[in-house]
Amino acid sequence: MFCKKAKIRRESRFTKSGEESKIAGMQITLSKYAGFCDGVDRAYEMVKKIATDPKVKKPVYILGSLVHNQDVVKSIEKLGVKKIRVGKDLFKLLDLMRNKIGTLVITAHGMGPKIYAYAAKKGIAVADTTCPKVIRVQRLAKVFKDKHYQIIIVGEKDHKEVKGICEWAGNKVFFLQKAADFKKLKLTPKKKIAVISQTTQNQEFVKCAWKFLQNKYSQVEIVDTICLATQNRQDEARREASQNDVVIVIGSPESANSRRLWEIASEINSKSYFIERAEQLKKSWFRGAKKVWVTAGASTPDWIISSAIGILKKT
Repeated sequence: MFCKKAKIRRESRFTKSGEESKIAGMQITLSKYAGFCDGVDRAYEMVKKIATDPKVKKPVYILGSLVHNQDVVKSIEKLGVKKIRVGKDLFKLLDLMRNKIGTLVITAHGMGPKIYAYAAKKGIAVADTTCPKVIRVQRLAKVFKDKHYQIIIVGEKDHKEVKGICEWAGNKVFFLQKAADFKKLKLTPKKKIAVISQTTQNQEFVKCAWKFLQNKYSQVEIVDTICLATQNRQDEARREASQNDVVIVIGSPESANSRRLWEIASEINSKSYFIERAEQLKKSWFRGAKKVWVTAGASTPDWIISSAIGILKKT
């Protein structure tokens, strides 16, 4: 059932799919969508360029993790980019540091309007790597706020992307992040309702939310804000999980879209495993397996995927 939350088993550029490799009778297929999506690739390349461009004010600080993958974060730190923790005391922290900051980077997940206003007021240079698809949702949130809609966000309220969208909506939103939230939802029936979602949400859960709202309320405006890359990955996961003996999902436990792929696959195939790095693969998972399918979240770098494929070939 797609509304059920799965529990992750945290076991401690290869050409894309249907690229297959047959090793000792085991067929290994890599998803054609595995790895960096366009938004993450754009953000990563932007930060590398910023870090090495002599014209950019230094030092460069980034607001949190560029993406939810520690290997990517470490590679950025090696370029001299320093991380600032994003929390309730962010602006106090920035006040203490503002004379030390050359350039402030906003991550691919995006942030609310307050940080832009703060940087403009303090004269801090900003490099914005927000994914264009996230920017679209942010703008929609502001438009609906200005039109006085009741705004529903289908997504995880503590996720960085969602927090930013919420701020663009004036922090006046309703959240649907699990099926149990449907019954708790209290809206004004005669007031217009707008529905948007986290770009990496489970599309089946989002459709479930749409159906519920349309059946209960008459004035519901729905905008599909799940990005195409997410939809393609999830559709492929549903299909391939039923056609393979073993499924391997590579990604960080902090990555919402990676977790979602594992949740989808595991509902269909009990031999679905979630790993962060290649060394977490276990030979016992593949005993008797003839077909193995490998996918990876949007923030998983190619070097991690290639390493996993290399180990699988030796299995």
